[in-house]
Amino acid sequence: MSSERYHKTYPVSWEQVHRDCKALAWRLVGLRKWDRIVGIARGGLIPAAIIARELDVRLVDTVCVSSYVLRTQGEMSILKEIAGDGEGWLIIDDLVDTGKTAQVVRKMLPKAHFAAVYAKPDGRAFVDTYITEVSQDTWILFPWDAETAYAKPIAERQ
Repeated sequence: MSSERYHKTYPVSWEQVHRDCKALAWRLVGLRKWDRIVGIARGGLIPAAIIARELDVRLVDTVCVSSYVLRTQGEMSILKEIAGDGEGWLIIDDLVDTGKTAQVVRKMLPKAHFAAVYAKPDGRAFVDTYITEVSQDTWILFPWDAETAYAKPIAERQ
């Protein structure tokens, strides 16, 4: 998969990420009392922190999986695993795109509940809960990956 597959960019502000994470927390709060939150590094770290606060979960851990280099999804690499089967745990990621990362983490923690803030059609089946769906050809530009700069009008980009 190359960056050519992304035809649209959807910039998300810090405020929107926070609102969407709180919306996800509202969906998750009634499901059960979570024993632990596991954020998928790096994208899931900020959403995991927000959701941990909203759900009053103090035990937060990480799994570290690398799959993107710039805007290209490449070879899957597990950098840090976590022991256990995931029973009572909540896995958080910012986005489920193709589902490849989700599949790796689900295999690692098969009994955990997997939630993502944003989901694309190809990855939806690999998460239990999500808030916002975006099209498969959209690159979500998260605030931690962006700088403020001039943007050409849409008509000039064609």
